[in-house]
Amino acid sequence: MSIPKFLQYLKVEKNYSSHTVISYEKDLSEFLAFFKNELNSEKIEGAQKTEIRNYLVQLTQRSLSERTINRKISTLKSYYKYLLRIGEITNSPVSQIKILKQYNKIQIPFSETEIENLFEIEGIFEEGYKGMRDKLVLELLYQTGMRRSELIQLKTSDIDFFQKNLKVLGKRNKERLIPLSDSLLNELKAFIEERDLIFKEMGSFLFLTDKGKPFYDKLVYNMVNSYLSCISTKRKKSPHILRHSFATHMLSRGAELNAVKELLGHSSLSATQVYTHGSVEQLKKVFNQAHPRSEKLTNYDN
Repeated sequence: MSIPKFLQYLKVEKNYSSHTVISYEKDLSEFLAFFKNELNSEKIEGAQKTEIRNYLVQLTQRSLSERTINRKISTLKSYYKYLLRIGEITNSPVSQIKILKQYNKIQIPFSETEIENLFEIEGIFEEGYKGMRDKLVLELLYQTGMRRSELIQLKTSDIDFFQKNLKVLGKRNKERLIPLSDSLLNELKAFIEERDLIFKEMGSFLFLTDKGKPFYDKLVYNMVNSYLSCISTKRKKSPHILRHSFATHMLSRGAELNAVKELLGHSSLSATQVYTHGSVEQLKKVFNQAHPRSEKLTNYDN
C-alpha cells in the first residue's frame, strides 16, 4: 500500500505541516474503510470511478458540508496524482470528478465595541496567572490575526522584544513576522516572568495548560468561546472569528489589502478578499457623509 509513502512525500517533499498530513491521513483512512467494506479489499490503488462516485454518494448521505466533501475529493485527487507520478497507476479514477459548488456563509465579525468590552470590562478575566494567560491568548489572536494552530505552536523564542515582532510558523511551515505593539510586548514580558515562576522546567512553548502541558486545539476553542460569550450573543464565537475581526477592522480603518494578506499569511489576495464584505458598514457611513445626494438616494441608517 502506498499511503505511508504518500504521507511521507507530503511531509518531506511538499513540506506540509503535521496538522495537514494528519488531515490527509484521516481522509485516506476513511476511504480505505469504505473500500474494504464495499469490495472486501484494501487495494485502493485499483479503485475505479464507480467506487469513487459511490463513496461520494455515501458522504452526501451523511449530510456533510460541501466544503468537507470537497476536501476529501481533493485528498483523493492528490493521492492518485502521486500514484500516477510514481508510475503505480496509469489512469486516475478521480480525474473527471468535479468538486461540489460551495456557497460561502457570511460570518459576522465582532464589532470594535464588543472587542473593547472584552478587554476593558472588569471581572471577565480572573486575577493571577490563569487570567493573565487567557487574556493574552485572546489579545494575540485579535491583535495579530494569527490562526489557532499558529498560536498553539508559539515558543518564547519566537518573540523579539528588541525588533518588536513575533515569528509565526504558518501553513506549509512558512514563516512570517508580525509587528507587536508596546503594550502587547509589555503584557508578554510580564506573562513570561509569571509563567517561568510556575513552569520553569516545562519546555519552550509559550502557552501551557494548568498542568504544564502544551495547548491543544479543543482547549483554545473552548477558551475563546467561553470568553466571547461574556460580551456577545453572536452564534459564531471561535478563534477564527477573532482573526476575521482583525482583518475586517484593519480594512475598515484603511489598511491596504495586500498588507493584510501578508499579516494573515495568505498565499493569494483572493483568500483575503473574503474579509472585505465586513467593511461595508464603514463604506456606507463614508458614503452618507461624503456624497451630496446620499440622503436622497438611500438611507443606510435604518
